[in-house]
Amino acid sequence: MKIANLVAFVILIIGGLNWLLVGALQFDVVAELLGGTAAIISRIIYILVGISALWLTFVAIYNRSINFTKD
Repeated sequence: MKIANLVAFVILIIGGLNWLLVGALQFDVVAELLGGTAAIISRIIYILVGISALWLTFVAIYNRSINFTKD
């Protein structure tokens, strides 16, 4: 389980940095390296980033490391 969390974390960091570049500089590294946003490999990368975000969200909630009721 620790390996899955680490892989998800690394993918999420890479995806977050990519979106930072998209927002700040209008430059999509994934699309540039892999043949555009419509390329199947680019879409797979985007899906993996989304799955990683969901995975880590569920892990955080399951581990109760996020306390939504704390003042």
